[in-house]
Amino acid sequence: MTRILIADDHAMVRAGLRQFLEDDRSITEIGEAASGNETLDKLRAGNWDLVILDINMPDRSGLDILRYVRASYPDTKVLVLSGFPERQYAINVLKAGAGGYLPKECSPEELLKATRAVLQGRRYVSANLAELLLSDLDGDSDQPLHRRLSEREFQIFCKLAAGRAVSSIADELCLSVKTVSTYRTRILEKMSLSTNADITTYALRNGIIQ
Repeated sequence: MTRILIADDHAMVRAGLRQFLEDDRSITEIGEAASGNETLDKLRAGNWDLVILDINMPDRSGLDILRYVRASYPDTKVLVLSGFPERQYAINVLKAGAGGYLPKECSPEELLKATRAVLQGRRYVSANLAELLLSDLDGDSDQPLHRRLSEREFQIFCKLAAGRAVSSIADELCLSVKTVSTYRTRILEKMSLSTNADITTYALRNGIIQ
């Protein structure tokens, strides 16, 4: 008896994922959410075993939703399915508590394999992501600068990159302006950047925002 919520702002993506998942007879219910706020409403309305989550939602960051799920619904697993490259987001998403990360171009077979693994409480990593994790162990100096950031720093980095003001970020995350400013300072220091414009330029260049 498995209930899965698909959270993605593209109707065609949701329809495709639903079609793949319906092949698994153990899945009893498949729900859909087209925005971050709708995802939160669906989570509050019922118990879901798994959320398949797009990281790039129109009204609320997928990273914010992931943090909310992990804090408020610890029994609900999260599998992130994103159009962003694994190199740019996957490690940070796993640090934030996701059970797995898949690029949207993955095969239906890999999607079902990842879904089953995460539902069983295991982490799922693709072959490409496994290589990235191993490069970290090897101390690969070629890894992106943003991989130096903690999970919370990366969350704030993404908001700064999108042009959000420190006060706005503070309100959204229920933090003080001083705390967010401290995180901003750490981000700039760790990445050897100077301004918010540098953060945005870096994020665009590396495919972290579009």
